[in-house]
Amino acid sequence: MTAERKCPTCGTNFEHDPASQWRPFCSRRCKLADLGNWMDGVYRFSRPLGVDDLEDDEALLNQLMADAAASRED
Repeated sequence: MTAERKCPTCGTNFEHDPASQWRPFCSRRCKLADLGNWMDGVYRFSRPLGVDDLEDDEALLNQLMADAAASRED
């Protein structure tokens, strides 16, 4: 199953395949460009992550898992 998406690096519309090794990017070049931006410090977290951030993520993950299980039962 494919859907049209916009590449987060170059902005090009492309047919997104969930099985693609480059997802969510359109190509290897865009995936490597994104990685390079992280390594060069172009992208960075706005503040250090704390324990509260992890707890929020865990609560969200638990809710998503519960919602997914409920939708499978329907």
